[in-house]
Amino acid sequence: MKGKLYLIPSPLGEYDPADVLPAPVLQTALGLKCFVVEEIRTARRFLSAAGLKGHIEELEFHTLNEHTQPQEVEALAGLFDKGDVGLISEAGLPAVADPGAALVALCHRKGIEVVPLVGPSSLMLALMASGLNGQSFAFRGYLPAKTDERRSALKEVERLSRSLGQSQIFIETPYRNDSLFADMLQFLQGPTRLTVAADLTLPTSYIRTMSIEQWRKAPAVIGKRPCVFIILA
Repeated sequence: MKGKLYLIPSPLGEYDPADVLPAPVLQTALGLKCFVVEEIRTARRFLSAAGLKGHIEELEFHTLNEHTQPQEVEALAGLFDKGDVGLISEAGLPAVADPGAALVALCHRKGIEVVPLVGPSSLMLALMASGLNGQSFAFRGYLPAKTDERRSALKEVERLSRSLGQSQIFIETPYRNDSLFADMLQFLQGPTRLTVAADLTLPTSYIRTMSIEQWRKAPAVIGKRPCVFIILA
């Protein structure tokens, strides 16, 4: 009988995993011996903090990130012949804006049971705290990195938000946060509301929603920290 794939959430920052993960989730994670992870060093640190300090060398780790080739993903199917496997993303929920989705898709093709576990989602936490439309929303992932393409994409996302009455959620590589924010203030329309949600669940958490017009009068410096942006035109 093949093992199951457990989707194991991880904290959004450096703190005790028990602060955000339910005890049954941690117990499940600590009972596994094989993991597919986005970055081995981060996963080892998380599992050590979760209660496996001193036992990390007993675990088996396999990497799945944006550089993993399709044939390498297919090869991971063999892990389930030996038992259960845990999937751990860099932060938050596995397989959401995360290359681990390829392993989940593989398991469905192979008839392997997938078990999602409860944990923090920066996207949903930001939406919950935004005051924007939680009945209709879309996650856009990353906007284009090139300046002209990003500015065009912002205008298109704003147009969609206005026509559908829909909250539009997106994220950015931390070192581009401030340039994206500057483009939003320059190219989005004044009445459009924007939520900036950074360092969620951390002591340095920052969540604020204002119109673009209001943001222009009191702009924020986000810096290189994980951030979720939401607009509603």
